[in-house]
Amino acid sequence: KLREKKCTATEADLIFRKSKGKGERKISFAVFESVALEEVAKKKSLAKDELVARITHSGGPTSSGTRAENVALHDDKSNYTGVYASGGPTNVDLGTSDLSHITNRVDADVRGVQKYT
Repeated sequence: KLREKKCTATEADLIFRKSKGKGERKISFAVFESVALEEVAKKKSLAKDELVARITHSGGPTSSGTRAENVALHDDKSNYTGVYASGGPTNVDLGTSDLSHITNRVDADVRGVQKYT
């Protein structure tokens, strides 16, 4: 574990700021190895080689994300209601290639009243 009382997240931010050039947002791996690791080793009172060995043997980053609990109304499809009970809404509608199914092309007078022949 690299972050502890001797080297906090704030200290890591300050080391990053010292390592990068003015106006830059990133540092290269070479700068990380030569400048940033040296500063971290100083903060932790370790030799740079010992710090590199600790990092190498640390096992890498870990994820401790949460996992959602079961929700009966969401997970059990027999509880679905409305359109979702039939499989949900569709994004493939029939007859949308043109407007002929929703437009009215019957002759009309000036007021828009349909003329039936």
